[in-house]
This record gives sequence, structure tokens and C-alpha cells, in this order.
Amino acid sequence: MATPQTPNTNPSRVIPLTCSGHTRPVVHLQFSPITDGTYYLISACKDGNPMLRDGPTGDWIGTFMGHKGAVWSAKLSKDASKAVTASADFTAKVWDTYTGDVQYSFTHGHIVRSADISYDGTRIISGGQEKKLRIFDLNKPENAVVEVEGHESTIKSVIWDGDRNVVLSAGDDKEIRIWDLRTFNQINTFKAEHPITSMELSADGKYITISKSTATAFDVSAVSLHPDHKRFVAGGSSDLCVRIYDFESGKELEFYKGHHGPIHAVSYSPDGEIYATGSEDGTIRLWQTTPGKSYGLWQNKASKDEKENDVDGIPTE
Repeated sequence: MATPQTPNTNPSRVIPLTCSGHTRPVVHLQFSPITDGTYYLISACKDGNPMLRDGPTGDWIGTFMGHKGAVWSAKLSKDASKAVTASADFTAKVWDTYTGDVQYSFTHGHIVRSADISYDGTRIISGGQEKKLRIFDLNKPENAVVEVEGHESTIKSVIWDGDRNVVLSAGDDKEIRIWDLRTFNQINTFKAEHPITSMELSADGKYITISKSTATAFDVSAVSLHPDHKRFVAGGSSDLCVRIYDFESGKELEFYKGHHGPIHAVSYSPDGEIYATGSEDGTIRLWQTTPGKSYGLWQNKASKDEKENDVDGIPTE
């Protein structure tokens, strides 16, 4: 079970939940959309063992065993029934999240840094050190893979945007490229000032957030936009803080300490109530957007006074 972590008080008392289990740096996190009244969290780690957790509580559900190298990316399908992972073992794998079994394993010619799955769960896209995109049809896995070239360096992030029928890709060549899924032609590109280490599509698909795009006093390694578009969270590789910024002005609103190593991954939950951070220290921490609010394992004092029996793992005053 996720365990409470003693908080730092800047600017207010905050109690993150610490999710242990990984043995090496956590490099990618993703929350699923809300499905059947709840949501899930998947993590990628250099220990090669991606993990699935209950989203609101961080409680461990299962570990996907099968990769033989670091896992750089892990994402869930819209209904959270499948997971797709990208690994340094030159494979992208598709998993059944109910059984933990590998459904498909696709071999590449080099390290795979990112993969995503289509909205209907029938296709995946991958990218990595081969500098090319690969699209696999899960209904016809024996068919020849579709390969798309254009990037000039390692691809660090790919996103399947089914609402617009496009794929987004970004990486070390400092460009976000947009590809038409019907023709696989590049239809647009956006340049960044620095190599792009992470990229996220907002819940409503209106915004793309990338690291390195905001002027900050520390190296940004990951960014996630709150579903209401009023704030975003950033983690950095040069300090141990998680920082919250105003979306419109870019002003820093809050910062918290808790990790014992650089922060490599951040992600807001689909309801915006919490955000997750993944670190070099091998842990995942869950933080409340509104500290003190009763949610998941967090219960405020009034709520606790109404309960005679506390639930194991609830932070205490």
C-alpha cells in the first residue's frame, strides 16, 4: 500500500503518498482516463518492470514481467485494458492489464524510447533511437510494419491523437512533428529551442506540453497540464523540487520537496485532484492539488473525527 511521506511546509503543509516497489529510477508516468468510476496509474522504470497501480490511492495492482532492459515509456489504452511499453531491450510490448500477460512483442533495430496505443486499442506506434516511427496493427500482427521517417535524431516521445487522426512525435532534433494517420505524411512541425525530453497531450487534446519550453531557473525534465488549464506541474533534473506554475503567466505558485533525487516524470490525474511524480530515487509520490481536501487516502480532520476506524495508510496530523 502507498505510505504517507512526512511533508515539507512550503508554502503549506502537504503530505504526499509514497509508492514504493521500483528499484531504479522512475522515468515515465501516465494516468488512464476515468473508466468505470475510477482510474489507474502506470509507471516505467529503468528496472525493466513497469507497474500498474490504483490511481486515487497509489496501491499496487501488478507488475508486468518480461522486458530484459530499462523501460522508458508505459501507457494505458483508453479503457485501461491494455498497456504498451517501450524498452531498451529493442522491443515494444502490449500487455493484458487484467492478467499481466504479454499479448504482443514487436522487435526493433535499436532502443525504443516511446510507444502509444490507438484509442480503440487496435494499433500501436513506437519511436526511439532508430529515428523512425513504426505503426503496428494488433489485429494483423503478422503484416508488414508501417515505417515513417523524418526525424534527424532520437525520438523521445510519441502520442496517438485519435480525435484528430494524427500522431505527434518529438525528440532530440528539437522538433514536434505531426503526421496524418491516413497517409502517414508529415502535415506540420513546430521547432523548440532545446531537445525535447518529454511531451504530453492535455486531457481535452487542446494543448501539447513539452519540457524545456518554459524559462525556469532549473532544468525541466517533465511537464503536465492540469485538466482545467489553469496550472501545470514541472519536475526538474537539477533539483529535487516539484513546482506548480500558473498557466497564463508562467509564475511559480508552489514548490514542494519530498524526493531524494531528480524528478524525471510528472502527470496529473484525469480529475485533476492529484498529480504523480517519479524520481531518480526509485519512488513515485502522489500529491494533492488542494492540500487538506478529503480524497482517496487523504482525509481531513473533520472527516476523520466522523470515523471510528481509520483506514490503514491514511495520513495523520
